[in-house]
Amino acid sequence: MSETSTSTEGGNTTSDTTPGAGDGFKPITSQDDLNRIIGERVKRAKPADYDDLKAKAAKLDEIEQANKSEIEKANDRVAKAEAEAAKVPSLVAGQLREHLVKLHAIDSEDAELFLTATDPELLLKQADRLLARGSQRKKTNHVPREGTSPTSGGSEERELARSLFAGD
Repeated sequence: MSETSTSTEGGNTTSDTTPGAGDGFKPITSQDDLNRIIGERVKRAKPADYDDLKAKAAKLDEIEQANKSEIEKANDRVAKAEAEAAKVPSLVAGQLREHLVKLHAIDSEDAELFLTATDPELLLKQADRLLARGSQRKKTNHVPREGTSPTSGGSEERELARSLFAGD
């Protein structure tokens, strides 16, 4: 027989069962007994649907991995698109350079030396500066017929000069 006693301490109620002569408590004497007892307690501690929950958790991990790879694919597509977009200004600048050289008849050596920008706005500034520099050089003092003899007119003056200096 076993006796049950109930006690109240600090508002908590506890009940103890005292084994009687018929219960037969057996102390743990080997590692195998300990392993068996712990195994039984672990089985009792698992929820009834533990294997089902474990399978669902594995399925969730698979879905997360699949979504992760989709996100990585999307990130790769975005990176590729950004790289393509970064190339656009330099392509536009190349075409613009060719157009400016043809339009303003810029010498190829000057174009190679002065039109080096890969940004279209900067390339336009370089072209403006190059063209302004070229127009400044053209504004020099220039006498159209300097060093040439007149072809027509002034024949009377010529005759007078010859008669004065001619030794009769």
